[in-house]
Amino acid sequence: MKKTIFILLAAAGLALAHHGLAAFDTTKTIDEKGTVVDFHFVSPHCIVEFESKDDKGAVHKWQGEMTSPAHLKGWTATSLEKGNTVSVSGYRAKNGTYYMWITKLKSSNGTELKSFKGD
Repeated sequence: MKKTIFILLAAAGLALAHHGLAAFDTTKTIDEKGTVVDFHFVSPHCIVEFESKDDKGAVHKWQGEMTSPAHLKGWTATSLEKGNTVSVSGYRAKNGTYYMWITKLKSSNGTELKSFKGD
């Protein structure tokens, strides 16, 4: 019985394990500059929505994933506001969508984040 309970608890722990960076191309860093549309200061990961123009002037709507609010020391829900200009570096989603894991962010309001590859 104890062995069965241990196996069930271990399986539950694996199910809740962190997903890591498997969905992102960590072999190269991309840089984007854009305007914040929204900032979600929520667990388990904060999300920055921003718009960026390419060389031809086409606007792309990006989502950038970051670490949890608990790891963004000194940040609040208002650290990034709609309209802030941001310079963002990170790893793009392997599927080519406009989604990235943010490793560095600098905002026109002075907010700066530098993080590791993961949490």
